[in-house]
Amino acid sequence: MFASVGRRLVGSALSRCCTVRQPQSFSSHSHGPLFTAAPFHAQPSSLALAPSFCSFSSFSSGHKLSNDSSSSSSSSSSSSSSSSSSSVSLEGTVLDVSCGLSEETAALQEVAEQFAHRELRPFAAQWDRDHVFPVSTLRQLGEMGFASIYCKDEFGTGLSRLDAAVIFESLATGCPSTTAYLSIHNMCAWMIDTYGSQELRERLLPGLASMDKFASYCLTEPNAGSDAASLTTSAKRQADEYVLNGSKAFISGGGSSDVYVIMCRTGDSTSPRGISCLVVEKDTPGLSFGALEDKLGWNSQPTRAVILEDCRVPVSNLVGEEGQGFSIAMSGLDGGRVNIAACSLGGALATLQAAREHVTVREQFGRPLSAFQNTQFVIADMAEKLMASRLMVREAAQSIDRNDPHKTVRCAMAKRFATEHCFQICDQSLQLFGGYGYLKDYPIERYLRDLRVHRILEGTNEVMRMIALATSSDRPGYRVNLLVYYVCQS
Repeated sequence: MFASVGRRLVGSALSRCCTVRQPQSFSSHSHGPLFTAAPFHAQPSSLALAPSFCSFSSFSSGHKLSNDSSSSSSSSSSSSSSSSSSSVSLEGTVLDVSCGLSEETAALQEVAEQFAHRELRPFAAQWDRDHVFPVSTLRQLGEMGFASIYCKDEFGTGLSRLDAAVIFESLATGCPSTTAYLSIHNMCAWMIDTYGSQELRERLLPGLASMDKFASYCLTEPNAGSDAASLTTSAKRQADEYVLNGSKAFISGGGSSDVYVIMCRTGDSTSPRGISCLVVEKDTPGLSFGALEDKLGWNSQPTRAVILEDCRVPVSNLVGEEGQGFSIAMSGLDGGRVNIAACSLGGALATLQAAREHVTVREQFGRPLSAFQNTQFVIADMAEKLMASRLMVREAAQSIDRNDPHKTVRCAMAKRFATEHCFQICDQSLQLFGGYGYLKDYPIERYLRDLRVHRILEGTNEVMRMIALATSSDRPGYRVNLLVYYVCQS
């Protein structure tokens, strides 16, 4: 069903997007543009040294929206007709997301960017406020081939890790929270595609690729966070079944997903080699969930504990071999770190766009903020951080594509660098907005809240530093013993 969907997607994207790209307009909702909440007086910008960015007026959060696909389409259709005339394209600037990409990857980026503009950005504030999990929107992404981006094209889209990073960055400009869940779903699908049996792949991947079924990754436990190898969830073999007992913490999609990729202990109670990977499907007896977590950000995706009490699954649900689970988990996290860093890039780009627009219309002391040299330097610093982060993320993605022997270190470095600096960009954007940035009438604080967790998940940034330390070691098989994160084969 999904064979060659990647080639079809690229062909379709090229036919629509590889002509001359038009400047993108970000529209206002019926109650007016973003900046009307404050007594701003627009003036011509004097900020000549910085690139021009897209208008941010469509980010206004007061408009009540739903996740119904028909309402989404009608909203984007009506808003397009009333688009702001002040919008300026990023094309040709130093921060053009498509800069340096092949024609095919640039076309995919354009498709993702347009989807973010139509289907994510206008609804993200309401999803955040009301804790809406946008199922129909995610299924639209599945229809586009974005739910199995780097799965083999027998069941998936068959694109590269670089393609995935570019797609996630562009989608995250609309909603980092929703895009982050999509990235986790992709990681789960890839694990099953890469390590699962043919029977398991045939049974699960079509539904995961279309997002008829959602997936969650279950590694972290209440007492096993950074020290992932100390997990205690057990899976005891009984005839043709495994019986699972234990719990997982902070699971994105918990209670809403259909497929749970569980890291559990089938052997040695102390060694990473005793860990295996099993799939548990929703409604399996013995599978239950904790209360919905009340989080700082990431509110468009549910987070719950996953609880396993004498939960029986068939042996055929084993992913890979017994004892291979920790290796599978770590290889999945290489890509997961690139993906979450790409989500940070998108959020940072969106807030940088907002800040650039803001300083050209906000006046103090009789002139726009953009006329002050300090503002110019801050914008320049933000642009540099974004550029450097993007380069590191894309290089890490390509290191996975070419199976570079140092890919784990590259991915860890990129994840730490990008998530740290992109969060700083959000924070600096909020500072440029002043008191208005602290209000929920404006989107900056939501991006800041959503990006904060990226420095924790997929391995904390402290652990990323420890992995990076391996570059200074000349010992074969070196690993970070304290946290049992393998840096190279041991």
